Amino acid sequence: MANSSSESPPSTHVAEGPPGEPRRNFLTSLLAMITGGIVGLVPAIAGGLFFLDPILRKRAGGAGGLLRAADLSELPSDGTPLRVVLRSDITDAWTLYRNRVIGSVYLRLMPNGQILAFNDTCTHLGCKVDYQAADKQFFCPCHQSAFDLDGKPKNETPPRMLDDLVAEVKDGVVFVEYKNYRTGTPEKVAVQ
Repeated sequence: MANSSSESPPSTHVAEGPPGEPRRNFLTSLLAMITGGIVGLVPAIAGGLFFLDPILRKRAGGAGGLLRAADLSELPSDGTPLRVVLRSDITDAWTLYRNRVIGSVYLRLMPNGQILAFNDTCTHLGCKVDYQAADKQFFCPCHQSAFDLDGKPKNETPPRMLDDLVAEVKDGVVFVEYKNYRTGTPEKVAVQ
C-alpha cells in the first residue's frame, strides 16, 4: 500500500509571467483595435462621400442662375417677340454635358428699354407656344390657347398667363433666369 500522505494532489497552478503582463497585453490589443478601426474608417468615409457627392452638391445648369440668351442688338426694336434657345453645361451626378439645350424663351425689347422674357411653354398642358405675327399673339396648337404680347390669356383655356422670367442686360447681352413651372394650375409653382 502506498502512503497516501506522501502523494500530493495534481497542481492547478498556472505559471504567471512578470507582474502587469496581462494588463499590457490588453492595452496593446485595445490600441491595435482602435488603430485598425481608424485606418479602416478613413477610406470608408472617403468612399461614402464620393458616392454621396452628387446628392450633397448643388447641380448646375437649368436650375436657376442667369443664362446667356442673346445680344441686345438681335432683338427687334418694335417689340416683336424673338424666340431664343438657351444653352448651358449640365451636371448629372458625375457626368458633365457641355453646351446642352436647357429650354427656349421669347424675348421682347420694350420701347422703354425693358426686356420681357416668357417661357415658351403653355401654362395649360405644357405644349410649346408659337408666335403668330399676323395676329400678334402667342398661340398653343394643342388646345387653341392664345396669349397677347404681354403674356396674358386671350381665352379661357390657359389657367394663367405665360410664365414670365427674370431678364437682365449686361454689357449689351441679355441674360435670362430660366425656370420651368407646373402646368395646369392657376398658381405659378416652380419645378426642379
